[in-house]
Amino acid sequence: MKAMVLCAGLGTRLRPFTERWPKPAMPFLGQPLFRYHLAVLRAAGAQAVGINTHHLPDVMASTARAECARVGLPLHVVHEPVIQGTGGGIRGLRDFLAGDDFIVFNGDILFPVDLRPVVAAHRASGAAATMVLLPMPENEKYAAVEMDARQRVRRIARFGPGGEGLSPWHFTGVHVMSSRVFDFMTPEGPEDINRDVYVRMMEAGLTVRGEVVRSYWSDLGTPSRYLSTVRDVLSGQVPLEGLGADSPFASAPRSQGNYWANPSARAGGAQVTGPAHLDAECSLADGVRVGAFVSVGARARVGAGARLERCAILEGTEVAPGEELVEVMAWGAHRVPAPLTP
Repeated sequence: MKAMVLCAGLGTRLRPFTERWPKPAMPFLGQPLFRYHLAVLRAAGAQAVGINTHHLPDVMASTARAECARVGLPLHVVHEPVIQGTGGGIRGLRDFLAGDDFIVFNGDILFPVDLRPVVAAHRASGAAATMVLLPMPENEKYAAVEMDARQRVRRIARFGPGGEGLSPWHFTGVHVMSSRVFDFMTPEGPEDINRDVYVRMMEAGLTVRGEVVRSYWSDLGTPSRYLSTVRDVLSGQVPLEGLGADSPFASAPRSQGNYWANPSARAGGAQVTGPAHLDAECSLADGVRVGAFVSVGARARVGAGARLERCAILEGTEVAPGEELVEVMAWGAHRVPAPLTP
């Protein structure tokens, strides 16, 4: 089985950080977000991975190459000079993906799910595609995927043939597809896999299934959601056992007290109450106070007397002596408010 990670998005809601990293390459608790995707896909049986690039293509490709080489997975890269949308992005890897069922995974989520039962159910059903779904999150405005009692998707974001007795679900950004999807794509130009390609398939009588899972899921597309996901992981709300050696804590053993630190991190005379994560070669000067839900990135420097609480400091950032960072993401000179979501 092969898999594709969608990596061409612009990341506009996460600027200025995405001026340095495409979203799937963003550092998250000591490693690129892309590493978590690979762990899920490898566990599901993926033996080769493809990506599409557009925004910061060299950064994205080099990150993906390093991560795939790290675990011995072949990588196929297709660059989109003009962004093609989710449908056009998948179409661009047709030669790589066609021939067997394959997985497509959004590059900007944290979703440590076991996809093996989903793949098995998809193959047994004979469906043309399976969308991985969750119950609709409370107080969110995601467009609904509407499914009938036979698990057939009948409408997506109000597009599609519809029907009676439909129930709304949340789409996770993960699909399992057969090669039949390529028959319903336009030859060229941008298009959306959900609102365009799947709608054509449903109207032609093909089955697009929904498979409901129970797993933690987070969209890291805004500073608030990024930092809230840091909180969820550090507070133990995210089951990470399935990630194995790719867990963010694998290279950062738990220290005395409620925090995890890479062996090369230097906490000095800092007071760390946590839960917190200190990445490789970061340095905390004397008198630094580190409270709950703090991530200090690789090679970051925190000056004497600084106070950190509910914040993410990205790699290489310098925090001035006495500076207070609360509910912000920090990178370089940028301090971006990131109020935690409920």
